Amino acid sequence: MAKADYYEVLGVSRQCGEGELKKVYRQLAMKWHPDRNPGDATAETKFKEISEAYEVLKDPQKRAAYDQFGHQAFEGGASGARGGFDFGSFADVFDDLFSDFVGGGRRRGGGARGADLRYNLTITLEEAFVGKKAQIRVPTSVHCEVCNGSGSAQGADPTTCTTCRGTGRVRAQQGFFMIERTCAACQGAGRVIADPCRACQGAGRVHKEKTLVVTVPQGVEDGTRIRLTGEGEAGLRGGQPGDLYIFVSIAPHRMFKREGTHLFCRAPIPMTVAALGGQVDVPTIDGKRLRMAVPEGTQTGKQIRLRGNGLTELQGTTRGDLFVEIVVETPQKLTKRQEELLREFEKEEAGAPKGQNPESEGFFARVKEFWDELRD
Repeated sequence: MAKADYYEVLGVSRQCGEGELKKVYRQLAMKWHPDRNPGDATAETKFKEISEAYEVLKDPQKRAAYDQFGHQAFEGGASGARGGFDFGSFADVFDDLFSDFVGGGRRRGGGARGADLRYNLTITLEEAFVGKKAQIRVPTSVHCEVCNGSGSAQGADPTTCTTCRGTGRVRAQQGFFMIERTCAACQGAGRVIADPCRACQGAGRVHKEKTLVVTVPQGVEDGTRIRLTGEGEAGLRGGQPGDLYIFVSIAPHRMFKREGTHLFCRAPIPMTVAALGGQVDVPTIDGKRLRMAVPEGTQTGKQIRLRGNGLTELQGTTRGDLFVEIVVETPQKLTKRQEELLREFEKEEAGAPKGQNPESEGFFARVKEFWDELRD
């Protein structure tokens, strides 16, 4: 039976580009893959056909030969598509197809990327307000200076791994599928070090404590993560370094509580100031003293808003507000004269018109109603 045209098998035109070809093949491969169609012989045959067609058309030289001579270009010649489906080529097809799902492709013949690191940095609320340059010491792995990260002794060159032939991967066929694993002989590096560096024992990196300066921006919030690219562990045998992630936490403040860019605090005031009104001094996060007006008749729990005295927003210039909660303080250990004055005030208060103590008057009115309901 004559083979179907490769372009017709994939359903693409002869002028289609590489991107369109890969996209179409990906869709067809997902549709006809044997794992998605267990026991379906038609799906298995279809999957082989589309994979064989893609293996030829993705290669510019094979595609040019096919466009000129058709299937005859691979009869009796040295092509991976002749004589039926080639499982080795099938694995290469999936290498090419799914490389973009594994970080830009599989690393071959190179060292492994270093691990990412985490560092917990605690700062004060004042430091979060103004920003900070913090110097930190991080225990990590750095490139070995003796071998320049290669892992080989000076003057010695690594040799190509004979097990994987420098690819860093080995393949084994299991039934219909071709399984690929990291080469155990070279740990995926593709090279074997015959004469390892004595300073790092061939790893290309050594343990060391590194000193870094971290810039913490003003307005930073609790839990913010700062990334320092390339400051993680050094890669194995010249591999790319990992990243360092700084997790910022803000220590509890003895006076202020924070909500976003707003600050909250409590201010005790004498009962005379609460009754008559006046002014009290309150602190601000930038170390200043702010005079706050207290209106007469102020009760405990009242919040006074001081605009523009909170924190600066992250990467901005707008400041939040400071909310001061009033706590009316009852004096203790009165002098004899103070007690006399309060007794006189108590007598005056008994004959005062209604409306001077609205909360207590309302409370006792509700109590009276409650007792009356019980008696009824």
